[in-house]
Amino acid sequence: MCCCPHPLAPPQEGGGDKMREDLVRGGGDKMREDLVRGWVGLFNASCSGVWPYAPTMAYLTHFTYDGDSRCKLIWLKNHQTVSATPAIHAVRQTYPNSIIDVLLSHHTKAILQYSPHINNLIASDNFRFSCLRDALKPKLFREFFSMLRTVHSQKYDIVLVFHHLTTKLGALKYATISYFSGAKTIIGLDTQDSRSRLLTHSIPDLGFGVRHEIDYWLDMVCLILEGQSLLCQSNQGLTLHEQQSLLCRIKTENRYTELTILLEHEAWAEQQLATMNISSPIIMHPGSGQFSTGRRWSPKKFAHVADVFQEDGYPVIIVGTHADNTQSMITCMKTSPINLTGKTTIHQLTALLKRSALFIGGDSGVCHIAAASSVPMITIFGSTNARAWGYSGEKQILLQAGIPCQPCAYINHTVGLLEGCSAKTCLKLITPDHVINAGKHLLEVCTSPLKERGCGGVCVSEKANILGVYIHAVTFSQTIDIIETFIATEKPHQITTVNPEFVVTAQHDIVFRQIINRSALALPDGIGLLKAAKWLNEPTLPERVAGVDVVKALAKLSAERGYRLYFLGARPGVAEMAMAVLKKRYPNMVAVGAFAGSPSAKDEDMIVAKIQMAKPDIVFVAYGAPRQDKWIARNMHRLSVAVLIGVGGAFDFISGVTTRAPKWMQNYGLEWLHRLMYQPSRWRRIWNAVPKFMWLVYFPTLAKHPQGEGNNMGRRN
Repeated sequence: MCCCPHPLAPPQEGGGDKMREDLVRGGGDKMREDLVRGWVGLFNASCSGVWPYAPTMAYLTHFTYDGDSRCKLIWLKNHQTVSATPAIHAVRQTYPNSIIDVLLSHHTKAILQYSPHINNLIASDNFRFSCLRDALKPKLFREFFSMLRTVHSQKYDIVLVFHHLTTKLGALKYATISYFSGAKTIIGLDTQDSRSRLLTHSIPDLGFGVRHEIDYWLDMVCLILEGQSLLCQSNQGLTLHEQQSLLCRIKTENRYTELTILLEHEAWAEQQLATMNISSPIIMHPGSGQFSTGRRWSPKKFAHVADVFQEDGYPVIIVGTHADNTQSMITCMKTSPINLTGKTTIHQLTALLKRSALFIGGDSGVCHIAAASSVPMITIFGSTNARAWGYSGEKQILLQAGIPCQPCAYINHTVGLLEGCSAKTCLKLITPDHVINAGKHLLEVCTSPLKERGCGGVCVSEKANILGVYIHAVTFSQTIDIIETFIATEKPHQITTVNPEFVVTAQHDIVFRQIINRSALALPDGIGLLKAAKWLNEPTLPERVAGVDVVKALAKLSAERGYRLYFLGARPGVAEMAMAVLKKRYPNMVAVGAFAGSPSAKDEDMIVAKIQMAKPDIVFVAYGAPRQDKWIARNMHRLSVAVLIGVGGAFDFISGVTTRAPKWMQNYGLEWLHRLMYQPSRWRRIWNAVPKFMWLVYFPTLAKHPQGEGNNMGRRN
C-alpha cells in the first residue's frame, strides 16, 4: 500500500462542465450530431439484435496498440473499485506511457483519488440506471448525457469493462458508453449470449465465484499482452519465454489490492490515536454500505464481541456512516466504545486501519479497504459470494455458515437475491463465539476459528443433468441403502425429491437450483425425468423414486431398526394423521413428533427447538417445493439430524386426504391427469410439470434458458 506523498496531482474529474459551456456557446453542433447518430444506431442495433461491435468467436485474438496513445477506459461498479486496483497497476506497469482514465460512481471516486496509476477519473451516477424508468429522471439523464459527451471527446483506443454483464439493460448501457468512446477494442467477460455482443475481445465469464474478481480483471489485462502484434509493437525484443514470464508475473505479483493515501492522512490518524491515548485498537464496522442491508450481521452480536474485547483490554473503535446501524450496536453494548461514525473520510479510515490490531466487519466496502490496508481482519459473509469477493490468508479469516443455499446473491451468472432471504439463517449460524475465537487467534491468543461446513461425506452414484438440475441415477433399493449410510455418519444430509415441476421452477429460481445441486441425494420423482435423461443422452435414470414411497419404506425401516422419525408440515392435523396411519401399519415405528408449523422465518426458531428436543434421526418436511427445500437448507446444520427429506404432498396421500393415482397411471406417467381430474385447481402446476417441461427439453432452441450451472439444453446425438 502506498503511503508516501503523491508525486502527481490528484486525477482530474471529467470535463463535463467545460463541454456543457461549449455547447451553450454553439460549439457543440458536431457533438450533438454524433450523439444523435449514435443513439439511432444503438436503437436500431438493439431492435435488430446486431450491436455496433461484433464479438470475436475466439477468446485469444490479435490486435495492435500503440503504448504511447490514450489507451484505456476502465469501468468499475461500486463493489469492483478496490478489486480492480491490481489490474490497473498491471496496466500501468506494462504501459507506463499510456493514458488511463477510470469511469466510476461519485461516492467511490475518493478510493482512487490519489492513485499514481490513473490519469483522470470520470465520476458519474450512470450505475444508478437499473431499470428503464430511471431514464425518465431528468437529473440522471442529464448526468448520463454529460458523461457520454466527456467520453466521446477523448477518443479512446481500448475499453476494459470490469463488470459482469448480468442483465441485458446493463449490457445496453455499457454498449452505449463503448460506442461513444470511439474505441475499436472493447475487452470484457463473455457470457456466451447476446449480452456480450458489445465486446470485440473477451475472456470467458465462468460465473460469480468460480474465480475471484481480481483474477478476472488480471486476465483481461493479460489478454492484451497475449496478442502477438501487440507484443511486437509494445515489447520489442521479448522472447517467447520472456513474454510468458511477464504474463506470469502480472498474475502473481499484482494480486494485492492497494489504496494510496497522503502524509496528511497518516498524520491525522497518529493525532487521533494520541488524543484518545490508545494504540493498536480493534476497528469494527457493523454495516454493509448503501447497496444491500441483507449482508448485515446482528448489531447485538457485534455488541457482544466488542464488549468481550474491551473487557480484555483492547480499545474498540466503531466506524461507518449513520446508515450503517452503528447506533443500534452502541445501544446494545455494556462498555463504551470510541464512536467515529461519520467522522472519517475514506483516506483517514485507511490510515486508521493501518494502525489497528484487528478489523471485524461484514461484506462491505470497508472490508475491501481493510484488505488493502493489510490489517488482520475477520469478514462475516452471509448471502453474498465469498468466493468472488472474500479474502482469506494468514492474517485474514473469512467466516460463513456454508449451508447449501449459501450464497444466494451473485451466483453463476445472475444477481440472485440481493437482500438474501427473510430468515437470514446463514448469518444467524455465525455466533459471537466464532468471531471472538477467530479474533483471538489472529491476536495470537488461541485458535479455533469457524470452518466452512459440508453437507455430509457420502459419495453416491453418477448424476443426470436435466436443464442444469443434477439428479442422481439411483434405484429405490439403492436410495434406502444410501439413507441408512447417511444415518450412520451422524452428519446432516439433505434429500430432494425432484420432479419435472422442480426443474421448471429451478430455471428462474437460481437459489432453488443451487440447493438441489448441492443436496446429498436428488431423487428422480417423475417419469418425465427418466424420459428427458434418455432424450438428452444423460446417464440413465433407472426408475422413479417417489417421495411418498420413500416415507413408507423408512417407516417400515424404523419399525425394524428403531430409527426415530419426525413429521413436519402439511395442513394442520395432516402430519399427525399420516403418522397415525403409519403407526397403525407398523406398530413398532418410532415416531417422536408431528407438527404442522410453517416455513416462514418467524417460526423457524420455535420449530427448530421442537425438533431438537425430539432428537430424531430422520425429518420429513412437507411444505411443498421450493419452500420445504429452502427451509431444510437454512436449518439443517442447527438441527443435528442425519437426514432431512422434502416430501411435498406425501402426508396428504398417506393420510387419505388426497387420493393417489392408480398404479397403472403412475407407470405410464399419467399421474398428472389423475390430479387434474380430481384437483383442477392445480392446473398451473400441471402446466409447468408437463407441457412447459416438455417444451424446454424437446425444443431448446425455441425455449429461453437462463444462465446456470452447465445447462444441458436439448443435446441429442
